[in-house]
Amino acid sequence: MKFGFDIDDTLINLREHAFKIYKKKLKKDLSSDIFHALKRVEIHEPFGLTDEEGKAMWVSSLEEIYYTDCPAYPGAVETLLELEKEGHEIYYITARPKVHGIRSREWMKQQGFPVKDENFFYGMQDHEKIKIIETLDLDYYIDDKPAVLNTLTHTSTHLMIMDQSYNRESAIERLENWYDFRSLISMKENTR
Repeated sequence: MKFGFDIDDTLINLREHAFKIYKKKLKKDLSSDIFHALKRVEIHEPFGLTDEEGKAMWVSSLEEIYYTDCPAYPGAVETLLELEKEGHEIYYITARPKVHGIRSREWMKQQGFPVKDENFFYGMQDHEKIKIIETLDLDYYIDDKPAVLNTLTHTSTHLMIMDQSYNRESAIERLENWYDFRSLISMKENTR
């Protein structure tokens, strides 16, 4: 089978990692409860930043956010390694900017994710991401953004949304942790 994965906030806990970086840089002691209650993808509001200031903070912090010790979600690396060992094809489709694509791919390898260079897509807007997913004709695709997933409901790809505070309104099948992924896939395959 062919499996496609978004990276940020799907396989790795990027936003919470960035939130911790912001806390340090801005010297604000905000609880993790504040982070987990955010209803937007953007994380700057609890720090008193405007959207413009938040965007500037994000861009100026990307090096540290992307290439330091951002953790993978528990079970994510192991799950993808199992899929690869079983002979499934694994694709990564991320909207990370082109300038960060090759380094992001290498960083993912260093974290233990099974990455083939030719199966790592990056540097696109959401509408381009959707076209890539459609072209690959994936069996499964997992992302955190309802806007991406909702545009794929017409395809035969089984869609899952990685549970985040900002996507709880989505009706797409929810993945709450990577330890449940295999059983969700098995149930789907058994009902075919």
